[in-house]
Amino acid sequence: MANKLYMNLNAEAPPPRNKVTVVGVGQVGMACAVSILLRDLCDELALVDVMEDRLKGEMMDLQHGSLFLKTSKIVADKDYVVTANSRLVVVTAGVRQQEGESRLNLVQRNVNVFKSIIPQIIKYSPECTMIVVSNPVDVLTYVTWKLSGLPKHRIIGSGTNLDSARFRQMMAERLGIHSSSFNGWVLGEHGDTSVPVWSGANVAGVNLQKLNPDIGSDGDKEQWKATHKAVVDSAYEVIKLKGYTNWAIGLSVADLTESIVKNMNRVHPVSTMVKDMYGIGEEVFLSLPCVLNGGGVSSVINMTLTDGEVSQLKKSADTLWGIQKDLKDL
Repeated sequence: MANKLYMNLNAEAPPPRNKVTVVGVGQVGMACAVSILLRDLCDELALVDVMEDRLKGEMMDLQHGSLFLKTSKIVADKDYVVTANSRLVVVTAGVRQQEGESRLNLVQRNVNVFKSIIPQIIKYSPECTMIVVSNPVDVLTYVTWKLSGLPKHRIIGSGTNLDSARFRQMMAERLGIHSSSFNGWVLGEHGDTSVPVWSGANVAGVNLQKLNPDIGSDGDKEQWKATHKAVVDSAYEVIKLKGYTNWAIGLSVADLTESIVKNMNRVHPVSTMVKDMYGIGEEVFLSLPCVLNGGGVSSVINMTLTDGEVSQLKKSADTLWGIQKDLKDL
């Protein structure tokens, strides 16, 4: 019947303009995929994973909702040929930390996983930009850069985009305003050594440090430092309560995706190569305010940090380098 339905002009369908691939269909991968779909950010979505049944099931489930989406094509396969012509690739795959396992050993096991993933992505989408979400994200962004051979501006770690969102939400809640009205940044490592930029925290241009010179310090009578500690601890708390985190990181990745595919030149705290910035001498990736557009990271904002904040940033870099320097097979 199909051949009777329309007059065929033999015109081939053009390749997708905004194809997005998500590697890994676990809780985080699917939260990224659904968030991207609901914001109409791609004209084709590809899913890849080694778990074929789960992969097919997730694909079918999304396809069945196609009527309610603007993305006309959703595909999935364990073969990376399905990712061909991707503009953006989101990597969420990786192994989890085992009880008692060192961070270095966890990263090394993920290096081995990434060695099977990254070359396949580049083979089929050599012009893509990549967002790395897998943890520890800063080190694995460095690993991806090394394995891909892509220029550093096209390799982005999700970094502290989520930490900063948590910081803004918690600070704003305490101040009694909406999170979009509090301006604050968390930089450095996505993890325990992240750096809250108290010197730049403001509401409508009103600098909070000028109102409270001790803000964020041990001598602060209002104990704002506890808010950053809550940010650092928040993922652990959510994991303890529900077993994993997924929705917030999915929304965060969709936000980054929008800035890239819509060429928006918005500023996000994401993980990028920071060698020779703020006195950091090693090739590490950590989060600084980056301008994101269709080409990836177009520039890095040169924030005016206090000496203490710069010192914390260097400590963050040292922590990451301490793990990276011992990685093998890169």
